Amino acid sequence: MSLIITDECIACDACREECPNGAIEEGDPIYVIDGDFCTECVGHYEEPQCVEVCPVDCIVVDPNNQETMQELRFKFKQLDKEEL
Repeated sequence: MSLIITDECIACDACREECPNGAIEEGDPIYVIDGDFCTECVGHYEEPQCVEVCPVDCIVVDPNNQETMQELRFKFKQLDKEEL
């Protein structure tokens, strides 16, 4: 499951700096999460860091992008290989 940012986003920039995969970018008018890079912090942390730091709780599971834990781990490994 990738995450999405809802319309309640206040564009505070707290989430972008916390994303270890660089999946969060500034959008207009709210920030957006690129589902191709979001692993919900699998491989990095126990919990999604963007969710942890969001002051308005506007980051939720994307119902249109359901991924299993196995798929998230695979995506993390693929992204990790690309960085090498």
